[in-house]
Amino acid sequence: MPDNAPKLFQPLKLQRLTLPNRIVVSPMCMYSAHDGLANDFHLVHLGQFALAGAGLIFTEAAAVSPEGRISPEDLGLWSDDHIVPLGRVTDFIHAHGSLVGIQLAHAGRKASTYAPWRGKGAVTPEHGGWGVIGPDTQSFAPIFPTPSAMTSVDIKRVIQDFVSAAQRAEMAGFDAVEVHAAHGYLLHQFLSPLSNSRTDEYGGSFENRTRFVMDVVRAVRGGWPMHKPLFVRLSATDWAEGGWDLEQTVKLAGLLSREGVDVLDVSSGGLTTAQQITPGPGYQVPFASAVKVAVSGLDVMAVGMIESPEQAEAILQNGEADLIALGRPFLGDPHWSQFAAQKLGADLEMVPQYQRGHRLD
Repeated sequence: MPDNAPKLFQPLKLQRLTLPNRIVVSPMCMYSAHDGLANDFHLVHLGQFALAGAGLIFTEAAAVSPEGRISPEDLGLWSDDHIVPLGRVTDFIHAHGSLVGIQLAHAGRKASTYAPWRGKGAVTPEHGGWGVIGPDTQSFAPIFPTPSAMTSVDIKRVIQDFVSAAQRAEMAGFDAVEVHAAHGYLLHQFLSPLSNSRTDEYGGSFENRTRFVMDVVRAVRGGWPMHKPLFVRLSATDWAEGGWDLEQTVKLAGLLSREGVDVLDVSSGGLTTAQQITPGPGYQVPFASAVKVAVSGLDVMAVGMIESPEQAEAILQNGEADLIALGRPFLGDPHWSQFAAQKLGADLEMVPQYQRGHRLD
């Protein structure tokens, strides 16, 4: 790709991995697995983005333990049985020129809930529900499960679950892993004073509330090949008074960078029903920009209502982020990458079967 190409289509080197462009398919829950196993749906769903030239494709959140699933239909990576089905996906994506990452997650108090089109709130035991855990016994909402407060044994077990999942991700052929510490799931629950009332070394001060995330990231970095990039997703703010905010996010970003995190994926919200969000085009980009300005050497990914190629390109050109993650635009048009190349006048490498659909005016 020439140096004067649109920045969206310029490569980015992360460790020994070179992304062919800056377009990332954001993790999006599909609620279509059985016992956490990837199936033909995941192969076709994720594979289509590779056919159209996306640089890096993330799977949906994959639970590091059965109790960590958001719903009974979530993807998982808590067992060696999950490796081969996911390997089918990574092999296909690699064969068609894209790279692939997996998001590792634990839902905490937001676990054991129905897929959006199946119902709301806690899944009953007769429908496959289970007991959930969290920093304390506060539930996310009255219709959600009431968690058991995690013991020190629980914390150590979950840390190891993240490490084991990362090691399985390597065996399944993934190029990158992302630790999910956003959207009100377990790691985010420890970060926010609104969901963490602990009085031990994992609650109270900023240092204590970030300890669990730091322990997980440090352990995953040690169990994930150093030549492959590690992403972390954070919610930059809870959008609620007294909650996690941008100032704390920036401070944590600096600590994570020193622990070997390569990319911070900056989102927001999801922790509390009291959040007050006024969404609009690129409404989360200022959070990504603030991290990028404050933490040198850390690549930043922007996400959230970034829809047009021109908007994505401007974010990169303005130095507000290094990568652009898109979710809903790819659901609406799986070939968004080709559309963006046409709009920006870029020469996108793609599989020959699709080249006839790519025309530069």
